Amino acid sequence: MGEFNYNNRFFAGVSNSETGEVSSDTIFHYRQQGDVVWATYEGGSIRFGTLVATVDADGCLDMRYQHVNQNGELCTGKCFSKPEILPDGRCRLHESWQWTSGDLSTGNSVIEELNLC
Repeated sequence: MGEFNYNNRFFAGVSNSETGEVSSDTIFHYRQQGDVVWATYEGGSIRFGTLVATVDADGCLDMRYQHVNQNGELCTGKCFSKPEILPDGRCRLHESWQWTSGDLSTGNSVIEELNLC
């Protein structure tokens, strides 16, 4: 895939497992410097969240996330994301995650880059 740059890209949820909190109303704003990626996110059941990740040469992300949901609960987790480049050049991330708080459940989600042009 070559080097993929996540800097200043926006993503939204497409699908998620039942115990996940990200939805199509959740918007992520990614930034990158070198092999470090971070993002803020909010919307839907999430009041505000942050994530930090390292990115490998294939664009895969190993991340840790934390957010406060609409119920005021502080939620934390870990996630591995694998990118897919869509025919129109946007990025879709296929994610495998696990809560490190609450019920410790696992799940899968997909987020997709927004076309803001």
